[in-house]
Amino acid sequence: MPRHATPRRYLMCPPAHFKVTYSINPWMDPAKPVDVPLAIAQWEDLAGRYRALGHTVEELSPRPDLPDMVFAANGATVIDGRVLGARFAYRERAAEAEAHLDWFHSHGFAEIHEPAHINEGEGDFAVTASWILAGRGFRASPLSHGEAQEFFGRPVVGLDLVDPRYYHLDTALAVLDDAADSVMYYPDAFSAGSQAVLRRLFPDALIASEADAVALGLNAVSDGLHVLLPQAAVGLFEPLRSRGFEPIGMDLGELLKGGGSVKCCTQELR
Repeated sequence: MPRHATPRRYLMCPPAHFKVTYSINPWMDPAKPVDVPLAIAQWEDLAGRYRALGHTVEELSPRPDLPDMVFAANGATVIDGRVLGARFAYRERAAEAEAHLDWFHSHGFAEIHEPAHINEGEGDFAVTASWILAGRGFRASPLSHGEAQEFFGRPVVGLDLVDPRYYHLDTALAVLDDAADSVMYYPDAFSAGSQAVLRRLFPDALIASEADAVALGLNAVSDGLHVLLPQAAVGLFEPLRSRGFEPIGMDLGELLKGGGSVKCCTQELR
């Protein structure tokens, strides 16, 4: 079937203050130095690629006391212009939630909900045509799923993550076409029951190998045609092309030191 890109609007935050001084996921090692100029160059390449594809990139101002702000996907979930704010699991990132809410308040978003339960935005919420897929197990509270369903008025499907390397849903699953319920995912990141749910909901899903999952190849962003993903996830390129997508490999190796890649850096303003 022919694929079509649709213009998107993204919120991103430059990694001007990115560093790894603590560890809140298995990817983070404070002993490994971060090359900030290289991280900025890689981030600018991603933002520039979005703009070259016809998308709008809004920028959130980074704060020196919040080194993980570059992972803007975690700051909120936006559907139909309605904003569900984040509530972070770790104190090191807690103040990011307020920074994001301040941005939404100052940019004309009228329906904004400050959550009662822990959720880390699009880290654990993925939006398809029919559902909101919601991860749990390492960060988000299961209670956040009902809160999202009530606020957005869309059915929420809970999925249990069981491998700490895939601590957020967006490290284990990517939405390829949000108009057609098309996804790719790594089964072993999920519990047996959640794997069964995914097979039922997405019988034609692209299944990723462990090698591509470990490369964070599922931390990807699609506009319905172009799929931007880590260039090291080489096993995903041909399967994507065979389904009519155009994969675009990106090098975000410095940001991988914080446990994130393309999607973690990209919050979609739907």
